[in-house]
Amino acid sequence: MKWTRYEILLPLRYNDGRPVESAKFLQTHLDLIERFGSNTIDLVTALGSWKYQGTVYEDVLLRMTIDVPGSFEANDYFSEYKEVLKVRFEQIDIWISSHEIQIL
Repeated sequence: MKWTRYEILLPLRYNDGRPVESAKFLQTHLDLIERFGSNTIDLVTALGSWKYQGTVYEDVLLRMTIDVPGSFEANDYFSEYKEVLKVRFEQIDIWISSHEIQIL
C-alpha cells in the first residue's frame, strides 16, 4: 500500500512578531490526531524567509508530519484544513506539502 506524508509548517510567531499561543499548536495537534490517529511534531525548528508585496518576512517554523494511506480524501481534507490554519495562525499562506513514502 502506498502512503502519503503530509508536512505542515507552522510559524512560532505572527507576522507582527507576537508569539503564537501554545493552545493553537495543541488544537492543531488534536485536530490531526482526531482525524488521522497520529501526528509527529519536530522538536527542531526551521528558519524560512519569504517576500510578499515588497516586505521580507522571517519565520521560525514548527513542522508537523502526518503519514496516511494515500487517498484523494486526505488531499481534499488538507486543502480545506489549510484555510482553517491560515485563519488560526493569522497567515497569508500556510505551506502543506505531500510526499509519497514507503513504510518498511
